[in-house]
Amino acid sequence: MTNRTDAAATSLRALLSAAGRAGRGIRWYMTTLMGDTAYATYVAHRQREHPDEEPMTERQFWRQKMDDQDRNPGARCC
Repeated sequence: MTNRTDAAATSLRALLSAAGRAGRGIRWYMTTLMGDTAYATYVAHRQREHPDEEPMTERQFWRQKMDDQDRNPGARCC
């Protein structure tokens, strides 16, 4: 009887772990797709490639990004 209980608990843990990984993957995909990580990516790039220069503020970054998209719409839906 104990073996069945242990097997069920192990299966449940594996299922919950897989569901957690899937959820984290979906969250990563959606935040990346929507651009939520764009500023953090920019700051990491600036620190890596130009450590002696101050990066733009987040407000400046988004204003420039939106201005660039307005000037060069490219292939976007809206």
